[in-house]
Amino acid sequence: MENSGKNYFNVAKHVWGMKDIFVNIYMIQNEDEKSWVLVDTGLKTSARKIKRMAASLFGENSKPKCIVLTHGHFDHVGSLQNLAEEWDVPVYAHYLELPYLTGRSSYPPPDPSVGGGLMAWMSFIYPSKPINMQNKIYSLPEDDSVPCLKGWRYVHTPGHAPGHISLFRDEDKTLIAGDAFVTTDQQSAIAVMFQTKKLQGPPTYFTYDWEAANESVKKLLVLSPEAVATGHGRPMYGAEMRNELHTLHANFEKVAVPPHGRYVDEPAVADASGVLYVPPKQETRNYVPWAVAGAVLGFAAIALLRKQKNKSVLRLGF
Repeated sequence: MENSGKNYFNVAKHVWGMKDIFVNIYMIQNEDEKSWVLVDTGLKTSARKIKRMAASLFGENSKPKCIVLTHGHFDHVGSLQNLAEEWDVPVYAHYLELPYLTGRSSYPPPDPSVGGGLMAWMSFIYPSKPINMQNKIYSLPEDDSVPCLKGWRYVHTPGHAPGHISLFRDEDKTLIAGDAFVTTDQQSAIAVMFQTKKLQGPPTYFTYDWEAANESVKKLLVLSPEAVATGHGRPMYGAEMRNELHTLHANFEKVAVPPHGRYVDEPAVADASGVLYVPPKQETRNYVPWAVAGAVLGFAAIALLRKQKNKSVLRLGF
């Protein structure tokens, strides 16, 4: 539910989210202490918006007790170094994600050959190199508890990233799924722009192990969540959401796994030291010129649609 005049949305009790361009960040408050935690940090452009959201929710100059990462892909850690240093707070991630957050290993490279839309075609430009948060980063506890958050636990949900986690609150079955699955077609720039609501598998262009990704969806399905918030797309709720999640798992190979791609038949291999093996590139048509042309046309179309939408809103007096 959108907040009038605010740049964020409600997810559940004491849980709020914000979309920056195409990725979401979340803030969770501890009710008894009034302290709060930031989940993911979005893009490099997100820091100012995150601080503005925090000020609106918790007061000027408010800072979290800590930052928790679902994973370390560029669109989830873009503002991490900026915010962690300014706030001087610890950062927590799964131990299998630490190589990509301490400068030791790059991720398996994104795979534009999966196709499916502009966001996927353009993925060859998405960063996969590590950042170095060695002085601020800590491994999550082995008991599945979440530091600084009471009543929440984490679930290891690899496939999209080796140390990917999702967060779950048993009290009301609220799930922050990260990119284990998403609620919009993340391959399509138009769907991303207008947040077309549809429960889908993880973004295809960064998913390195499809079997593990399906097992992760199964783990989250078993939780039978009531409210779901993901790294991309709007929150979804109730029986309809659970039915879509069940359908996704039951038909995962057909509806989530792309028909071709670098990691479709053979996953990348990683351990606590980082990436050990990456399968060879698929022999595909030269997608780069088409991606560039598509980017120009796609973003022009999005700008035009946004302009027309804004005009319509003004005419209606909203």
